[in-house]
Amino acid sequence: MAKRVAIIGGGSSGLCAIKACLQEGLEPICFERTGDIGGLWRFEVNPAGHTKCPDFATTGRWEVVTESKGKQEAAVFDAVLVCTGHHTDAHLPLSTFPGIEKFKGCYLHSRDYKDAKDFTDKRVVVIGIGNSGSDLAVEISQAAKQVFLSTRRGAWIFNRVADQGYPVDIILTTRMNTFLNNLLSPSMVSNFMEKKMNARFDHSLYGLKPKHRILDQHPTINDDLPNRIISGRVLVKPNIQEFTETSAVFEDGTKEDIDAVVFATGYSFSFPFLEGCVKVVENQIPLYKFMFPADLEKPTLAFIGLIQPLGAIMPISELQCRWATRVFPGLNKLPPRHDMEADIEKKKEAMAKRYVKSQRHTIQVDYIPYMDELACQVGVKPNLLTLFLTDPKLALEVAFGPCTPYQYRLQGPGEWSGAREAILTQRQRVIKPLQTRHVEEQAMTPAVPLLFKLVGAMAVLAVIFAYL
Repeated sequence: MAKRVAIIGGGSSGLCAIKACLQEGLEPICFERTGDIGGLWRFEVNPAGHTKCPDFATTGRWEVVTESKGKQEAAVFDAVLVCTGHHTDAHLPLSTFPGIEKFKGCYLHSRDYKDAKDFTDKRVVVIGIGNSGSDLAVEISQAAKQVFLSTRRGAWIFNRVADQGYPVDIILTTRMNTFLNNLLSPSMVSNFMEKKMNARFDHSLYGLKPKHRILDQHPTINDDLPNRIISGRVLVKPNIQEFTETSAVFEDGTKEDIDAVVFATGYSFSFPFLEGCVKVVENQIPLYKFMFPADLEKPTLAFIGLIQPLGAIMPISELQCRWATRVFPGLNKLPPRHDMEADIEKKKEAMAKRYVKSQRHTIQVDYIPYMDELACQVGVKPNLLTLFLTDPKLALEVAFGPCTPYQYRLQGPGEWSGAREAILTQRQRVIKPLQTRHVEEQAMTPAVPLLFKLVGAMAVLAVIFAYL
C-alpha cells in the first residue's frame, strides 16, 4: 500500500509536493485553507493541528486534524509536508513607532493592500524598502498626492531588466558567476556590483545608498522606483521617529502631514498546528538543509519553501520535494543527528556573519549552491567534467548559461529525456515573446581578441575542476 502524505498548503510549493509524491508512488492529500489552490488570502478551510501518533517512534506516523465549516476530522498519515511558506503572519511592529495609537489617519500592513485607488489624492507614508515597500511606493504614487518612502537603512536597487534587455536572473544565475563569486573576495564582488548599480543611477544622489555593502542584505528589485523619485512622486525619507495625530516626524527632524501609512515591514512565520514538534524563535527554526527537524525519531516531517533565495523559489521547492519524497519511503537516508545539527549551526553562523541583523535574514540561501546541495542528496547534480568530455556543447551552456531546473533532470532519479534540448534552446524561449517585429541585423566581424579567448578557455577549465 502506498504511503499517505499530508501536504499542508496548496500554493506553488504544495503543488510541487503533490507532483513529487505522485512521481514517487506516494498518495498525497493536500489541505488548503482557502477555497482554491494557490489562494493565500482567503480563509475558509484550516488545518487545525498535527500531532505525532502514539507509535511515532516506531512508525513515524502523524495524526492530522482538519477543520471545515466548524467540523473537525482526524486522519493518520505516514508523512507530512508543510508547504505554507514564510509569508504567513504579517509583522506589524507598532510598538516601535511612538504615537501611532493617536494617529487619526488609516494604517495597514502591505498584506492588506488591495488597490492604489484607495489612496487617491492622499499623502501616504510607506514604511520599508524591501520588494513589497518599493513596489507599493511606485504603485500608490500613481494615484496619491504624495508618497514618502521611509527606510532605516536604505537599499541597493536592482533592475529586473539586465544587460542587453535580458531578465536579471538569466544574466546573474549562472555557474560561472557562482564560481567567480567564490573565487573573489566579498569586497571585490561588492565593489564591482555597486559600481554597476550606481552606473544606472547614483544611489547617494537619490538618497537610497545604505551603510551596508550590496551583498549584506536581501536585494530589492525595482525598475520604476528611480523614475518615481526623479519625478518627485516618491520622496525618500529616513526612519520615522514618531507620529502625531495628523503627521509623521522623521529622524532627521522633518515633519510631513500624512493621511495614511502602509507598513511594508515583512512577515514572521509560525506553525501553531505543529505545536510541541517544532519551535520558532525570532523567525528562526533549526532545520537540516532548511527542511528536516534534526531531533525527530523518524524523518517523516519536512518543510518546503521555507527559504528566501537569491533567485527563484519554485525550482527550489520542486527539488526539495523530490528529495523529501525519497526520504519518506527510505530511498534516501539522512545523516546522524549530530551531523545534521552541526550543519544547521554552520549555516546559522554563516548567515549571521554575512547579512545585516534582521528577521528577514534567517532563511537566506544562494540559488545555485543550495540547489546543488539538494541535488547531491537526490543524486541529480550535473557532472561538468563528464559533460565536457561527452557533450561539450551542452557543457558550455550548463557552465555559462542560466542555471535552469532542466540541469537537474539530465541524470539520476527523475531524469527527463528532453532536458538536453530544453537547456540548449532556453535562450530562444526567453526572447521569443519579444520578437514581434522583424529587425534587420548587420553582419559584424568577430571582435573578441585572442587573449580573451585564451582567458575564457582557462575559465572553462577552472569551472570544470571547481565542480569535480
